[in-house]
Amino acid sequence: MEVKNKYIDFFISKEHKKLNSASIIPENDPTSLFNTAGMQPLVPYLMGQPHPLGKRLVNYQKCFRLTDLESIGDETHHTFFEMLGNWSLGDYFKKESIEWSFEFLTKTLNIPVDKLAVTVFRGNEFVKKDEESASIWKELGIKQERIAYLGEEDNWWGPAGETGPCGPDTEIFYFRSNDETPVSFDPEDKRWVEIWNNVFMQYNKDENGNFTPLVSQNVDTGMGVERITSVLEGVKDNYQTSIWLPIINKIEEMTKLPYEGDNKKAMRIIADHIRAIVIIAGDNANIRPSNTDQGYILRRLIRRMLRYAKKLNIDITSDFALILADMIIEMYQGYYEELSKNKEIIKEVIKQEQTKFSKTLDKGLKEFEKIIKTVEKTVDATNAFKLYDTYGFPIELTEELANEYNLEVDTEGFKLKFREHQEKSRMGAEHKFKGGLSSTSDMNVKYHTATHLLNAALKEVLGAHVCQKGSNITDERLRFDFPNDTKMTDEEIAKTEQLVNDYIKQELPVIFKEMPKEKALKIGAEAAFIEKYGDVVSVYFIGDISKEFCGGPHVNNTKELGTFKIIKEEASSAGIRRIKAVLS
Repeated sequence: MEVKNKYIDFFISKEHKKLNSASIIPENDPTSLFNTAGMQPLVPYLMGQPHPLGKRLVNYQKCFRLTDLESIGDETHHTFFEMLGNWSLGDYFKKESIEWSFEFLTKTLNIPVDKLAVTVFRGNEFVKKDEESASIWKELGIKQERIAYLGEEDNWWGPAGETGPCGPDTEIFYFRSNDETPVSFDPEDKRWVEIWNNVFMQYNKDENGNFTPLVSQNVDTGMGVERITSVLEGVKDNYQTSIWLPIINKIEEMTKLPYEGDNKKAMRIIADHIRAIVIIAGDNANIRPSNTDQGYILRRLIRRMLRYAKKLNIDITSDFALILADMIIEMYQGYYEELSKNKEIIKEVIKQEQTKFSKTLDKGLKEFEKIIKTVEKTVDATNAFKLYDTYGFPIELTEELANEYNLEVDTEGFKLKFREHQEKSRMGAEHKFKGGLSSTSDMNVKYHTATHLLNAALKEVLGAHVCQKGSNITDERLRFDFPNDTKMTDEEIAKTEQLVNDYIKQELPVIFKEMPKEKALKIGAEAAFIEKYGDVVSVYFIGDISKEFCGGPHVNNTKELGTFKIIKEEASSAGIRRIKAVLS
């Protein structure tokens, strides 16, 4: 954890302002279930909106990626991870960014220069070779043999959509091996691992495919805490670093099994998943296990953890997960204070899912008893996959049970069905996880503003307890989650809808002001996920109806919104209601 503090202190010494980590759930971004990189919450500012804290920013950001879920269990992959980042919003550029990265690695972290190599963009028919970055690296002492020139697939970022900001990047590699460091850098040599990426948003790509230099050029960097920690501690297995070792040791103690052989995968999955579970359930976005979106992922993580706990002969009705959760909370609450505040919620989420899954397992065992009465020698792939998909049975458990009855399992057929299932999930995930700088449209902006009006109207109709517990905006509709113990009546829905339309007809101006956070709170400005905001905040005023902390963007006047219509009011989770609405 010390590396996070060193990183923040270093860049503060370079006149950066520290940002608090945003929620792990994107704010008003329909393209992603989770924040997957440090830059994601900063999209409006990378697009040109002034940031209240200025042009130099630094933080560590809570991130989560589903693309690696099936890889969890190896030495290096994680679902939840932390990303260190520093940004220049139209201030410094390549020279300072590269020099400071080099200084932090070699002076603050004391990494030998001889262990480092870099890649830069080799150029193409549209954009010239990035000799500027290469020249800076050479001046710092990186030899020509340690600089590799690679193409767009390796050293180019963006644009996020068809058009927009984009540019070359330079990646820093560390030679993670006890072998003698090679004189020349070979990017294909797996002993070289990437530790830091500096992206230079240098160009704008237009609809004709032309690249022109941006007037305001940004720097966006990212370095994973888990990977740099493994480098600094000299281990190849991330789970043997100080980040994970206390959890792994506790699992060893609980199971009375060593962290070796076949036990490693299960222990890594339990450790990884319990950390992700704590972070998601402890986030102020109020995510609860469900069958959709982030809630589905949370449920899947808990049940997958419990399956692997059973594999290690842990009683999954015991409090083992709560003990591990307490350890994670203790380790991270100094960085994310919401974990201590939501500690009991986290534990209740885990307990409830444990209870539900225990019952599911029992049902699955009964289903297995039915299956074996219908087969002679082999449990077929369809039944094996049903036990997995419906009842959460890993194929190993099905094989173990079948063996007791001298039966075999069509594991190859199961793997085929599993791959088909993965492919369908992957295709859906690819659609869901396309995100970035292109997601803000005119309709998106209108729905963003309408969300503020809806929040204000709900307070008027239901009471002051209403506040944002989550929102999701697309070009077609808005979705708003808020606390309320009962379903809204038809009269309450109609009154809320009418109020929003009244606000729109009043042609209220939407005004943006920057001010100290304390002043904003004193004047009654409302803040969802307040911990993510720094000392200076952006507040949007909509007439006398609404004043909220927000990163924007918004329309200039409510008259631009059209007509507001609530199309659905439903339960989101316990004590949380959800409204879906459209503008026409």
